[in-house]
Amino acid sequence: MDLSRTADVWWKNAVIYCLDVETFQDSNGDGIGDFNGLTQRIDHLAGLGVTCIWLMPFYPTPNQDDGYDITDYYNVDPRLGTLGDVAVFLRTAQDRGIRVITDLVVNHTSDQHPWFQSALSDRTAPYRDWYVWRDEIPPHGPTDLVFPDAENSNWEWHEETKQYYLHRFYRHQPDVNIGNPAVREEIRKIVGFWLQLGFSGFRIDAVPYLLETHGVDARQELEPHDWLRDLRSFVMRRCGDALLLGEVNLPYQQVRRFYGDEGGGELNMCLDFNMNQALALALVREDAGALVHCLRAMPELHPDDGWAHFARNHDEWSLDKLTEAERQEVFRAFGPKEDMQLFGRGLRRRIPAMLKGNQDHIRLVYTLIFALPGAPVMFYGEEIGMAENLDIPGRMSVRSPMQWTDGPNGGFSEAKMASRAVVTGKWGPKAVNVAAQEHQPDSLLNWTERLIRRRRETPEIAFGSWSFIPFPDAGIFALRYEWEDRTVLLLHNLRGKPCSSECRPEGIEAWGTLKCIFGDGSFETARNGALCITLPAHGAMWLRVQKKKTVGAE
Repeated sequence: MDLSRTADVWWKNAVIYCLDVETFQDSNGDGIGDFNGLTQRIDHLAGLGVTCIWLMPFYPTPNQDDGYDITDYYNVDPRLGTLGDVAVFLRTAQDRGIRVITDLVVNHTSDQHPWFQSALSDRTAPYRDWYVWRDEIPPHGPTDLVFPDAENSNWEWHEETKQYYLHRFYRHQPDVNIGNPAVREEIRKIVGFWLQLGFSGFRIDAVPYLLETHGVDARQELEPHDWLRDLRSFVMRRCGDALLLGEVNLPYQQVRRFYGDEGGGELNMCLDFNMNQALALALVREDAGALVHCLRAMPELHPDDGWAHFARNHDEWSLDKLTEAERQEVFRAFGPKEDMQLFGRGLRRRIPAMLKGNQDHIRLVYTLIFALPGAPVMFYGEEIGMAENLDIPGRMSVRSPMQWTDGPNGGFSEAKMASRAVVTGKWGPKAVNVAAQEHQPDSLLNWTERLIRRRRETPEIAFGSWSFIPFPDAGIFALRYEWEDRTVLLLHNLRGKPCSSECRPEGIEAWGTLKCIFGDGSFETARNGALCITLPAHGAMWLRVQKKKTVGAE
């Protein structure tokens, strides 16, 4: 068994932790998180077992879209610190064995960016062609709205120059023209700059919108995937083991294109929105069917590429791939009130509140995420069971400050809060915080640390081949992973009551003993060759197979 491969393609077996510098830790008392504060908290992440930190945007911004409206790709928002502070943070993370990736948001800029300000001045301005302009709205251009609550068109009229400009997101975020070679060259420079500073890769925001050219400009002579392949080649030349993680919320077969052909060559990983939505349906129904169906539809990837699985991300829990009936089924269970829903397609809640604080149910969710074929991604605060704050508008409800202690502002800041409020009530810092859970052996925090350690010690999940274990009970989600001479069985009970079941897995006659490596339950191999298991309500049990020694083997 070649364990060296687990380091060569580190992203496949990574545990990724997404955070917003602005909401993690304030070090100077201004009510805003910063890089110095993040550096002070690095040992929390190292102790948890995180191997890769994903930073949400930290660039200069008017902050009309939580930093995704950028005015300078080569600097740090002054509220969060300086380039020097970033360098110190990267050095400290490296010392703790943690890689760092950051958001690459180049499908649009802020309308305050100097490029766009130049483009507004005149039709012949130097940066005019860095954006997409039309005399009339094209009949075959994009029509779907990302934010239907705020926009009614993808095109905005500019009175001074008498043209429309394209914006797939907010009107204050004009789309860049990826068909312009100068834009593509600038993106390479941006990527090269942050790699040189010490980042290990990028989570690329809204990749389909970045590459979309169909119906926008017939003059563009660009095959978008050729450009993505070229960007990957550039990244590999600058940093051979850098990661390109894509946000691609499309059906599986369309997502597969963003990895490249069968030989790979484009993105290394994609966030798995299809599996995330199947998870919601499976949890509501207490039935593994949605997960099984999704896994069967999952396309095969190049051996060095992988999926990134998550329970909850920094946006709404999008349910756009479900049917309307399925979506309403999830809404009724997890977000029955209108203010818990967003855009008619998603939920703006965190897992613990949706599951009414049921610890067994919450832990099952994360065990499932860590058991899926790919790398798990956690959103900050999930390790302690933070809930959303519905008083914060829109998708920002899940981005409240991190809860470190039971003190004022949850230990996040000594200031009167400048913006987002800390969660109050049963989910507030008095009840949910890091300091208290560190001293509770059975806390969610300490349980998560054990889950992460066990996942890192089970590379079969990242590198092995998977198959279903055919238990007849629809409430059991059971996967088997084979990697060279290693076999693990990952068993999960989605039902809110204990279950017992049995089946005869292929090759069981060659098994010796079974060892429980994580979770609770009981198991035995019957004389008839059946594997018999009992799992508690919302329980999980991971087993490692010890193969029988052949006669004469040393």
